[in-house]
Amino acid sequence: MTTITAADLGDLAAGAAILGTGGGGDPHIGRLLAASAVAAHGPVELCPLQELPPDASVLPVAMMGAPTVMVEKLPSTEQVAKATEALSGYLGRGVTHIACIEAGGVNSLIPVVAAAQLGLPLVDGDGMGRAFPELQMVLPTLYGVSTTPMSVADEKGNKVVLDTADNHWAERLARSATIDMGCSTMIALYGMTGAQARDSLVPGTLSLCAELGALVRRSRHGDPVGAVAARLGGRRLFTGKVIDVERRTTTGFARGTATLSGMDGDAGRELVLRFQNEYLVAELDGEVRGTVPDLICTLDRDSGEAVTTEALRFGQRVSVIIAPCDPRWHSEAGLALAGPRYFGYDLDPVGVGR
Repeated sequence: MTTITAADLGDLAAGAAILGTGGGGDPHIGRLLAASAVAAHGPVELCPLQELPPDASVLPVAMMGAPTVMVEKLPSTEQVAKATEALSGYLGRGVTHIACIEAGGVNSLIPVVAAAQLGLPLVDGDGMGRAFPELQMVLPTLYGVSTTPMSVADEKGNKVVLDTADNHWAERLARSATIDMGCSTMIALYGMTGAQARDSLVPGTLSLCAELGALVRRSRHGDPVGAVAARLGGRRLFTGKVIDVERRTTTGFARGTATLSGMDGDAGRELVLRFQNEYLVAELDGEVRGTVPDLICTLDRDSGEAVTTEALRFGQRVSVIIAPCDPRWHSEAGLALAGPRYFGYDLDPVGVGR
């Protein structure tokens, strides 16, 4: 891909929702926002990560909050502009490139909105290679890139700029502001140079999203779940029917568990998924078979489309795949930042090949 046009947005949103591992927001909403911006301002230029000039000024933008809230509290393209303008004004320097901080149905599309509005190129990469629930859980943190200064904007016109002691404090204070603003905000953060972006971001994320979306669309009458698992270097863990979902929105996150009863070759077995915005742990018949930071993706059994944590419902027939994450997440520092124990599970990481 060299540009993102209106025709690309369907595949991009579908693939981003898969990499989002259940989080990152509703892909339909992300697609609508991006379509509106592209229609108003034209296609977005896509810049390969390794072609970024070292002195480029790169600014990621995203939505922060609980995806369950966004189903009823819809964001607007104006919010994206407010967050971007507030931070660039505070920094006192121009932005040359927009970037994604995570893959996800909304958070891979929000940067398309910002890039279209500002007429800037969008970096083909992201900060995780998947989605995580907290701001500090990005690879740039491992490279010493600061979350702040960052901006937070809501739909009422409120804007906050934070400059914090470290990235964990940025998460804590921005989360408090987001809760007060209705559990859903737009943010701009992790301003970095082109050299820092080339070192710390995951390359090719948006191209991969579009490829996965096209793969699902073309495989719809075959085996889309198997095709996605193969492309990600993962495997199908389980196929079954959702028989119970316990979900609550607390401290700005969608938290809960889902229980699946086996179908097809998994008849008589049971899978439990535990999530905090994203799927974090998969337990098959009481045995942990997948954990963060590797990808746990829940897909519609027949269509292969991603099922997000806020959309999971009783009676759905789904397949769960596990796939490897960016290998940097399995470093000691990466696991301390986003491994199972950070989320309160006394587990060693378990995933594909482990």
